[in-house]
Amino acid sequence: MSGHSSKPTVGALPDAVADSPLAPVALTKLVWALFAASVAVLFARVRLGGAWEVPGVVAVDGLTVLLWVVVTFFSGIVHSYSRRYMAGSRHETSFFATVFGFTVAVMGLVAADHVALFWLLWLAMGLAMAKLIGIVDGWSQARAAASVARRYFLASSAFLGVALAALWWATGAATVSGIAASADGLGGPVWLLACVALVLAAMIQSALVPFHGWLLSSMTAPTPASALMHAGFVNAGGILLLRFAPVVTLDATLMLGIVAVGATSALLGKLLKNVQSDVKSELGCSTIGQMGFMIMQAGLGFFGAAITHLILHGFYKAYHFLSAGAAVEHTAPTDHDAHETGVAGAVVVLATGLAGGALFAALTGKGTHLDSGLLLVTFVVLTTLHAARNVVAHASLPTTVRYGAVPLVFLPAITVYALAYEAISSLLSGLPVVEAPAELSALHALVAGVFLVVYAAIELGVHERSHRLYVALLNASQPASSTVLTATEDYNEY
Repeated sequence: MSGHSSKPTVGALPDAVADSPLAPVALTKLVWALFAASVAVLFARVRLGGAWEVPGVVAVDGLTVLLWVVVTFFSGIVHSYSRRYMAGSRHETSFFATVFGFTVAVMGLVAADHVALFWLLWLAMGLAMAKLIGIVDGWSQARAAASVARRYFLASSAFLGVALAALWWATGAATVSGIAASADGLGGPVWLLACVALVLAAMIQSALVPFHGWLLSSMTAPTPASALMHAGFVNAGGILLLRFAPVVTLDATLMLGIVAVGATSALLGKLLKNVQSDVKSELGCSTIGQMGFMIMQAGLGFFGAAITHLILHGFYKAYHFLSAGAAVEHTAPTDHDAHETGVAGAVVVLATGLAGGALFAALTGKGTHLDSGLLLVTFVVLTTLHAARNVVAHASLPTTVRYGAVPLVFLPAITVYALAYEAISSLLSGLPVVEAPAELSALHALVAGVFLVVYAAIELGVHERSHRLYVALLNASQPASSTVLTATEDYNEY
């Protein structure tokens, strides 16, 4: 022993943002000012209503003001969080400028009426997000991830360009509102081309299977950029389908195809999540699944439900990304899985789901007729129940208490979902199409039946018994090899 001991120094962290450059400070204040202004505009819109527009250029409706509030709020949180997260980085000013530019692009997109302006802002939004993914230009992996994302986003913009050009050709209208007003006369090959291109653009932007590669390759993005990506950017697919709802709802078969596309991503996202070993990849696969649920709701004709889902998912996912560090826990192995509840647990979950479905139907009026509203209630119950079970699974509770905790979490959650859905649908009521429920058909029953069987099998862990399936899922969830960080030195931007 030397006879000397070091004196530990414990205290507050140094103020890392005291000497922050001017741009981050100014942009953070500006984006919160935009949030305050957006809230004021939302209240004015609710009280006054009417048409707010620059004819042929922009049109401010209920969807516009709602998303202005949501986008500026998420952006304000990201700006404020990043003040410390990016402090000292030589990319700090560039990061803040890009995040703010992305925010402005999204605000412009949801107000744009002219198709050329809409397309340009869609393109700008994708390019800004690609820059955020590769903001640390000293990493070859970050540059590769940005390149991967940029290729996907350019493809999405190209499909959207094809769709808008086809709709302009078919209707003679150069505005989104004009196309919506002329949608009843659409049909034939040009309409089909436009619809397929619209759906593909939405699928790429929302990272649906098989276009999920860019999302899983984006882990080089700073955590606040990932939060903005998963809470806002991926929602663009649902917004696009709502804007062009009068076009895509013309054919029941097309809408059923959208449901099938969404169901595929919802199931595969859930499966891919189960084989991830790190927090960010697990959250990424969860986003793939949740965007699948959002697209399913749009395909069922309930666009208000899709917007509700994307907003609630945005809050949920932004919180989880910004608190990802706290989620990395050192937990001793246990002898049971938190979801492995046996017969008693299955009975509790089933009864809870039925009660929640009845509650949602009573509060919203959906699911009370033999139409696609029945499937909407089913899918809302599944996704909300899954989230509630995850919350309970991560709580340190005895098994018997865990059974009772599921309904205590789930029933308030689905009540909030239903009330939010009603409020948002009311705000969107001035749009050309907010709801277009379809009559149930044998194909609807087939899609729903397959979905429920596969979903139940996943919940019961049937997929875990197949080594071949595990390997297939692991391979399907691999990011582009050029974006993988393989050495500690790769994390050091200096």
